[in-house]
Amino acid sequence: MTEALAVAAAYLLGSIPFAYLAGRSRGVDLRTIGSGNLGAANVFRALGKGMGIAVMAADIGKGVAAVLLARAITDDPWPAIAAGAAVAGHVFPVWMGFKGGKGVAVGGGAVIGLMPLASLILLPFWLVVVVISRYTSLGAILGSIAAVPVVWALGYSTPNIAFTAVVAAAVLLLHRGNIVRLLQGRENRIDLSGRAARRGPGARA
Repeated sequence: MTEALAVAAAYLLGSIPFAYLAGRSRGVDLRTIGSGNLGAANVFRALGKGMGIAVMAADIGKGVAAVLLARAITDDPWPAIAAGAAVAGHVFPVWMGFKGGKGVAVGGGAVIGLMPLASLILLPFWLVVVVISRYTSLGAILGSIAAVPVVWALGYSTPNIAFTAVVAAAVLLLHRGNIVRLLQGRENRIDLSGRAARRGPGARA
């Protein structure tokens, strides 16, 4: 019973649509802007740096909270399963017709909760890629590719490695359109000053 409760609570935590709520607070429906994704990157572009950072922090918090709750009431492998449920809730939120974000921030939060040492490597790596390239999608893609080798090299348990592999594969799948646009030079960069992003021909958020 406690295992089911942990997984259900993790899904519900993950499904809290902070990006949508941030948009509505400014009179904007983010589902109709840019990529239409309910994630921090779309908030950053539509509402500015401050709101984007706030939503990213909230989404990371969802992942951390889901893992810590599961650890408080269950044993392995359930925290890793709950972490996956939190990511699934963010990508497929019940409150938003199962159309949410791409799971990067909440997945990062889950890694912080499950594998803090790995997070000290992967999250700075993601940040460096984003700051240098100004492509949030490139940070997510390269971070996902690096995640499984890092987690495996650090000797984490099989459930944690499996969680990392499944979420990394999901993030890459959800970013397939971004991969195409990166290869074509049409991907949208972010402006770290918080102003509207500069767009190339055919670019999307």
